Amino acid sequence: MPAPEGLAAELRAVVAKAQSEQRVPSVAGAVVRGGEVVWADAVGLTDAEQGEAATPDHQYRIGSITKTFTAVGVMQLRDAGKLDLDDRLDAHLDVPARGDLTLGRMLAHGSGLQREIPGNVWETLDFPQSPDELLASLEQAEAVLAPGERWHYSNLAFILLGEVVARLSGMPYEAYVEQRILQPLGLTRTSFSPQPPMALAYSVEPYSDVVRREPMLVERKGGIAAAGQMWSTVGDLCRWASFLADPDADVLAPESLELMTSVQTMADPYRWSLAWGVGLMLARKDDRIYCGHDGGMPGYVANVLVSREERLGAAVLVNGENVDPAELSLALIDKAHERFPPEAQPWEPQPGPPAELATALGRWWSEGTEFVFRWHDGRLETRAADAPAWQPWTRFEPLGDDRFRTAFGRERGELLRLARAADGAVTRMYWATYPLGRAPEVTGTAP
Repeated sequence: MPAPEGLAAELRAVVAKAQSEQRVPSVAGAVVRGGEVVWADAVGLTDAEQGEAATPDHQYRIGSITKTFTAVGVMQLRDAGKLDLDDRLDAHLDVPARGDLTLGRMLAHGSGLQREIPGNVWETLDFPQSPDELLASLEQAEAVLAPGERWHYSNLAFILLGEVVARLSGMPYEAYVEQRILQPLGLTRTSFSPQPPMALAYSVEPYSDVVRREPMLVERKGGIAAAGQMWSTVGDLCRWASFLADPDADVLAPESLELMTSVQTMADPYRWSLAWGVGLMLARKDDRIYCGHDGGMPGYVANVLVSREERLGAAVLVNGENVDPAELSLALIDKAHERFPPEAQPWEPQPGPPAELATALGRWWSEGTEFVFRWHDGRLETRAADAPAWQPWTRFEPLGDDRFRTAFGRERGELLRLARAADGAVTRMYWATYPLGRAPEVTGTAP
């Protein structure tokens, strides 16, 4: 269902205001809701010299949003048993230095590795010309922080992760992403080289309205593709956002995406508004959390964000450098949420619990806290009785013999064990070893 006409005009006004006030050649934006791109539009010029008007089908450079594709590639290889996130880099690449960095910390920008390839590459644009030259440069790369000490963004880390993907998959990094991610998801307007129509790269002089062409940096050089080479459209990025909210299990296991969206490092230690998961940016605004990523390359900025809970997100692409793309994406999401909020999932009757779990449901107490256990969507769940509505229910997976593993939520990973009376009724439970009874108890006074 497309956005209502009035909302479409308001969303266009958001990007038009940014394009005008921030003085950038063009801005494209799109909104995704429940897996459907419900609005896409663009304002300004993608070719300032020729006067070509921007459209939602124009490709823009997406910069570091590429890292989200790299991260999914690494997680696919993890799920295939070819690597572990605790693996050292030198377990997969023959590196002259920094081999002790772990893949998981590199994905979360917690490795401490310096930000860029050694040398003045963003002045000379003289990047390594081969993977071997890239790996040799690690002899000059610094560990600017101790591993795990703090969040520290590193393009170099993701360039190396791209080489890991290539080495373990047996194909060039770009071919892997195209065959294992882009093609299965139908992202036909996402690529490693620009496909027309495309937006040209510009910067605008600060004290006049003169635009200057920025270098396009089209060709792959020494593996930097994995950190920021890709091009896309706002429509394709919204489809990617939909995947990040609700992944296609044939491309990536939902459990792996769940891990990718769990906080690994805090990028904003002052207000906790920005964190990193496994390769994904996690932004907090008000009471909502969004996953996605920013992007920036000479003459371009980009962003894609989505609420996994509400499956509402947005993408923004700009061929200029004066706009905060994440701020603009959030403005689009807020407007859509206000005027076109996601519909609540309708409740439907479901089959009851297995007979052996009927007496496990209801209210239980542990250490003065009352919990409610229920059977929902084919599984056992619990939550504190006074929990706010936004707090998700803890979910359990059966192991057999009256044992369950906490699969999601509070005490994740811990065991839940049921104890029964002679007639088979559940009379006591033990969760992470803590006892739960049908009434409050003084610690150490089991019946």
